Formats: sequence, structure tokens, C-alpha cells
Amino acid sequence: MRIIVLILCLTVLSCKTDKKYHDAPEKQEVVLETGALQAILNYQKEKNEEFKNPETSPLPDRYRKNFETLDFFAPDTTYVVTAKFVRTPEALPFMMPSTTGDESEETVYGIAHFTLNGKNRQLEVYQNKELMLQEKYRDYLFLPFTDNTNGVQTYTGGRYIDLTIPAGETIIIDFNKAYNPYCAYNKKFSCPIVPSVNNLDTEILAGVKAFKPIKS
Repeated sequence: MRIIVLILCLTVLSCKTDKKYHDAPEKQEVVLETGALQAILNYQKEKNEEFKNPETSPLPDRYRKNFETLDFFAPDTTYVVTAKFVRTPEALPFMMPSTTGDESEETVYGIAHFTLNGKNRQLEVYQNKELMLQEKYRDYLFLPFTDNTNGVQTYTGGRYIDLTIPAGETIIIDFNKAYNPYCAYNKKFSCPIVPSVNNLDTEILAGVKAFKPIKS
């Protein structure tokens, strides 16, 4: 990831790295329709390179050595949405549970309001209290969500999107960059559980699909 989570995506081995839930997102940019497709393809290429690299891959060696590519939905710019971003400066910190029983201190930094698949929707966007103190991640925001593809086309526990704090009152959410938590690939990782409030009652046919390993 030179973006997708591991101060929150801690390993069961209590791994201490400078990563968060997985990794730092690049600065967010508004892209024109003509450039959006290439941006998605570039993202997919970067993710595949990350998973092939033994230094950055969450895959156990038995899966990584035969790894070729993650299974992505076809790029679809209709899943790149411009959301109204309502900051929530009065929100109190809370403890977000993980898949292994650990917790991380999070705050609802803001709520994204947008229209997708014909309906108005909203998602909470979180800021980690430890990461915000690090220069590298001070602008990092975490967007976990579930949708109606979970357990069918995508990972049962939902997916994540990495964001950065926007300058204005809107934020770009590209669901083509939705990725699986590391625990979907390797049970040694502990990953944040998506809050129920962030369930989207629709199919998000974009981003990374469920992982089906190829064994040697």
C-alpha cells in the first residue's frame, strides 16, 4: 500500500511499524473523466506490485510466490463520487474493535454525503488519534465500509478506502480504490471492524474482490 493500515492493522505479533491500517495515501486530487480511468489502472498496478514484493506483501510466502494479480472489478468511473464533507469537530473519541480483540482510538472526523446508485447515502470518515500525531499521517483519514457484495463477490468483513483531509467542503471517494483488510489474506493481522453505521445498502461493484489464493 504505499497506501491500504498498521498501527491499526497491528499484527498479532504486535508489529510496530510506521504503517497504519495499512499505508499512507497519496494527496487527493480531482481528476478529469479522461484521467480517472488511468488513475484507477495505475492504482491496480501499484497494488499488484505491493503484493508481489516480499517486503510489503501481506501474503504468506506459499501464496505470494505464485501471485500474479488481485481480482479487481472492472474500472468504473461512476463509482468515483464527489461527496459533501461535513466536519464533526465536536465528536468524541471512541474505541474501534479489531478482528483479534484489540482496539484503536478513533474520532469521526466528518461525514461524507453523496448520491450513488440512485440514492442519497452517507459514510462516517475516521481519524486515528495516534496517527494524527505523526507528520506522515497527520492528513490521513480512514473510510471503512460494508455493502451488499460482502460474502459474495467481496470479502465478508467489508473493505477500506484511504483518504486525505480535503481543503474545502467536498471530498472525492473513489470506490475503485476499495481494498481488503490485511486479515483477508493473512490471519496474523488484526484489522479494524467496520462500524455498522457504515453499511451501504447497495452493491459496490468496484475495487478489490475477495481473495482466492492459488496454492503451489
